[in-house]
Amino acid sequence: MKTVFLICLLVLCVIGVCQGGGLRKKFYRKSCPQAEDIVRKVTERHVLSNPNLPAKLLRMHFHDCFVRGCDGSILIESTTNNTAEKDSIPNLTLTGFDVIEDIKSELEKVCPGLVSCADILALAARDSVSYQFKKPLWEVLTGRRDGSVSLASEVFAHIPSPFANFSALKQNFKSKGLTVHDLVVLSGGHTIGVGHCNLFSNRLYNFTGKGDQDPSLSATYAEFLKAKCRSLADTTTTVEMDPDSSFTFDNDYFVILKQHKGLFQSDAALLTNKIASKIAGELLNSKAFFTEFAQSMKRMGAIEVLTGSKGEIRKKCSVVNS
Repeated sequence: MKTVFLICLLVLCVIGVCQGGGLRKKFYRKSCPQAEDIVRKVTERHVLSNPNLPAKLLRMHFHDCFVRGCDGSILIESTTNNTAEKDSIPNLTLTGFDVIEDIKSELEKVCPGLVSCADILALAARDSVSYQFKKPLWEVLTGRRDGSVSLASEVFAHIPSPFANFSALKQNFKSKGLTVHDLVVLSGGHTIGVGHCNLFSNRLYNFTGKGDQDPSLSATYAEFLKAKCRSLADTTTTVEMDPDSSFTFDNDYFVILKQHKGLFQSDAALLTNKIASKIAGELLNSKAFFTEFAQSMKRMGAIEVLTGSKGEIRKKCSVVNS
């Protein structure tokens, strides 16, 4: 019995390491007690003046975690010798970097060299989305350290494409230790924010290369989108991912998804798999969505994290320590 217990304990420890076992609640409780309050207050100040920020920071956190894990590598600036992640094509529309630097500079005044940029981003993403509710929507364990490598060349292979089919999405999430359930739940993040026309207009004008429309897209919604995106060449116009509700974090994404109004091909792909479609149906229940989103965000925030003596604590989020 004792041997069985030890084996089980070992397995749990291994799983813990894979899923961010070095992270814990209130990591900065002793070293920098004000850390999480400072992140929240500065984040909320920025959200007050920019209602688009929750969608921006949530997306930035996602893009950070899917390349080299949640290590803040998305925040690093390119140099003459290296093109960083943030300058790869999928990340060119990311904004909000100034907010992270603002939070970091405030923390450096109080607790110099202690709070990682990776933790700041994870906390700020949560706090910005949670602002409308006046309470945290999910728990963020802390203790991440910052990576020192950021390569634009690695982004395409790891960030899920808006043009992806279900099998590609499933494999992408699986490679990060996430399930189909996480894939569907986290897609619900598209309930806030906007999408650029060039990322979905092929569904309107040239779906199979024959000047046709994606038959899985609601015809009435397609007409609405055509009025916004008038050609395949439009790379600047944006459209709400959740029409008339893009500032409100809720489960409305799954309502419109079931109406075949998911904006991207990757959204529509969720309905092409029986299991994923069933999960999307279950998330039409608002309480279920908030519960599951909190769990999936916690798992995503633990992808390949650097903890303990790995990585570094950057003095400035945009620059690797010299």
